[in-house]
Amino acid sequence: MAGVIRRLDETVVNRIAAGEVIQRPANAVKELIENCLDAKSTNIQVTVKDGGLKLLQIQDNGTGIRKEDMEIVCERFTTSKLQTFEDLSAIATYGFRGEALASVSHVAHVTITTKTADAKCAYRASYSDGKLKGPPKPCAGNQGTQILVEDLFYNVSTRRKALKSPSDEYSRIVEVVSRYAIHNSGKSFSVKKQGETVADVRTLPNASVVDNIRGVFGNAVSRELIEVGCEDQKLAYKMKGYISNANYSVKKCILILFINHRLVESSALKKAIETVYAAYLPKNTHPFLYLSLEIAPQNVDVNVHPTKHEVHFLHEDSVIESVQKHIESKLLGSNSSRTYFTQTLLPGLSVSGGSDVKSSSAAAESSERVYAHQMVRTDCRAQKLDAFLQPKEKPPPDPKPAVPSSSSGGGRGEAATKTSQPDSLEMDETDDADLLEALAEQEAEVPKGDEDDANGAQRKRPRKEQQQQQEEEEDEDLTAAATPKRRVIKLNSIKELRAEITENSHKGLQEMLQNHSFVGCVNPQWTLIQHHTKLYLLNTTNLSQELFYQILTYDFGNFGVLRLSTPAPLYDLAMLALDSEGSGWTEEDGPKEGLAQYIVDFLKKKAEMLEDYFSMEIDQEGNLTGLPLLLDKYTPIMEGLPLFILRLATEVNWDDEKECFRSFSKECSMFYSIRKQFILEAEPGEEQDAEVNSWRWKVEHILFKAFRTLFSPPKNFSEDGSVLQIANLPDLYKVFERC
Repeated sequence: MAGVIRRLDETVVNRIAAGEVIQRPANAVKELIENCLDAKSTNIQVTVKDGGLKLLQIQDNGTGIRKEDMEIVCERFTTSKLQTFEDLSAIATYGFRGEALASVSHVAHVTITTKTADAKCAYRASYSDGKLKGPPKPCAGNQGTQILVEDLFYNVSTRRKALKSPSDEYSRIVEVVSRYAIHNSGKSFSVKKQGETVADVRTLPNASVVDNIRGVFGNAVSRELIEVGCEDQKLAYKMKGYISNANYSVKKCILILFINHRLVESSALKKAIETVYAAYLPKNTHPFLYLSLEIAPQNVDVNVHPTKHEVHFLHEDSVIESVQKHIESKLLGSNSSRTYFTQTLLPGLSVSGGSDVKSSSAAAESSERVYAHQMVRTDCRAQKLDAFLQPKEKPPPDPKPAVPSSSSGGGRGEAATKTSQPDSLEMDETDDADLLEALAEQEAEVPKGDEDDANGAQRKRPRKEQQQQQEEEEDEDLTAAATPKRRVIKLNSIKELRAEITENSHKGLQEMLQNHSFVGCVNPQWTLIQHHTKLYLLNTTNLSQELFYQILTYDFGNFGVLRLSTPAPLYDLAMLALDSEGSGWTEEDGPKEGLAQYIVDFLKKKAEMLEDYFSMEIDQEGNLTGLPLLLDKYTPIMEGLPLFILRLATEVNWDDEKECFRSFSKECSMFYSIRKQFILEAEPGEEQDAEVNSWRWKVEHILFKAFRTLFSPPKNFSEDGSVLQIANLPDLYKVFERC
């Protein structure tokens, strides 16, 4: 028997239609937000309870609804945005079918409170199944509309049961609001749970698109964005947005796509863009994309899906191909370099300075399998970075090695380099008999009871105590002060400065510097080293300055002398310094000549102390004749000498003993350190001059050798950017595993 065809009851029809439009709470929020935007709102607030099933409240400050329209506002196919079918071809608003409020009212209890700009008060009305329950009642209210949706799907139990947990539904609502907030910069959005004081998403009315992306997705995405934008007159479309560069990737593709300001999905566009990124991102990782396409309204069909989350448009394949090519060109331009965000606090190196370095026995190491990503692929005998950048060449001719020679200053060594330049050094030779006589006098001065004290005054090297003393004596790279007999320094101020260095030492960094592999110099300020499976970038300026400060403190009163072949007049040096920008001289300070003469007279008064404690020699005529020898084969960069002389008079605290020694050592260590502004670097493509590159040889063979044996890095180096970890092998394996 044939079935009887019946006309469905209007209530059933409306509920079926409502089920198509409002599939879950997030769909209701999307429809209502679009209504708010159509009403020219600039502030939209969403409040949710139990994932939107118990309560949904959307409040805006738009144009509001007229009292006369409140009777039919929740009926199907009632809208202010469309009059004839032809209008649909040029629709520029979000809504056009008049189904949003009607659909919501058929599956929930709806209350609308609204006020227009010219109304004297607001009006409130309740709706059920699209019909007004009673006449609108006047009430207090702000301009705009507040829509309250309660007990969503109360009459569709199967739909309600099919929904996931309230928390999952809430996260979907947050996602919808977030995407509209990103697209509508210049408007304020917020979404929160009922009873909560802090919103889960909140954007400001004056925020940019990037600000909104940062607020929703975090700083990791926003700092890696590339702005895109193109226009094609032939295809009648414009595109703008932001895409992540090759430095950023996530496990799941995030595509925020708006076509004519309508949040939609396009699997074809998504697939086309992901194909481009496949060449740049690691395997199984995806990009972040926010794209806004504006296509001529007559070319877009928005009426192809009940929830409007899909649209069709003319020349779809051509538009997608054009967008794909533009994104590829932008990525290609940004792929010339990679940005590494470094960690200033080194992982695995305790700031407490405790010895956390795990030393496993040889037996344990052999029993544990070492995977490829844990293997250390180089050691200190391997090639340096320079081998890949320039032809291999012999080390540049360095100033002749500083030869310890006799001096009446308690076993000090004097160095010599013979050249006609005034900045060069030459050695004054003295008799061996003088040296023996001086040593005999010193032995007589030290009582037997103080012998242990004298040994204690010797600087404790970070190297292992088990090494034989003979090896230390044969080591050519110790400071010139490492002579068999030293002056015993009993000054409390120096003991306190040494104690500060020891107390502030970072054991983890010390172990790293002792066992590092030198990779190469990036420039005079930065150097790359490897330790185990990690690559570090070291601030050579900071490290060398601290090294020389420690040498000046530990070898206090026991320095060799670097004697200038031509004495340098302090007056000329001071004038040179005052003429430079770094001096900070102004006319208010007085004439330069008077200041220069004051500096000469002042340092001449301190000459005896400077020579005794720091081997810095100044003669009666006011000429600088000698500088302290801090490391064998190392001479400071003389371009910094004038400023050093000036700062000795202006920056050193000469009134307090401890502060005097500390500040003098700081200034002297700054002068001796490797500083970029005083080093002439070869331009790209220029021939590598041996003299220009001599600083590289000093850094690798003198400074970094001293870092292994003489240096106690302070704790703050692990936090202030002096030591940066920029890569490690396990993470690089993750990046390149697709290869």
